[in-house]
Amino acid sequence: MFSNPDDHKIKELLKECKTIAVVGLSDKPNRDSFKVAQYMQQQGYRIIPVHPRVKEVLGEKSYKTLAEIPEPIDLVNVFRKSEDTPGVVEQAIPLGPKAIWLQLGIANDAAAALASNAGVTFIQDSCIKVEHARLLKNG
Repeated sequence: MFSNPDDHKIKELLKECKTIAVVGLSDKPNRDSFKVAQYMQQQGYRIIPVHPRVKEVLGEKSYKTLAEIPEPIDLVNVFRKSEDTPGVVEQAIPLGPKAIWLQLGIANDAAAALASNAGVTFIQDSCIKVEHARLLKNG
């Protein structure tokens, strides 16, 4: 069974990763994906929205797929149903991110295995905003 990296590794990732592609980022301010991405943007991270039906979020151009993003990505943050995550991981791996992060309530061991086999750090069922606040802002 898969387990997330320890706090030290997560803290390292949050310090190293500056460009975050957010898959499933909504342009609706009441959605968790928007709130989390907005917080990360306010902390100095570059947010790149990935959503097939959204043109722009938080002042950033949105892309329909990960493959369309024309610049390097440090981390892929995923707001999609658990069953959709293996496909997202398959799209993310060729981009060479340091990590793929599934938000709170999202977990998939097949996606974890794909990422791990490709040598990509994988975090699931965890909120990047909560972890950032816990490990960097208050720590």
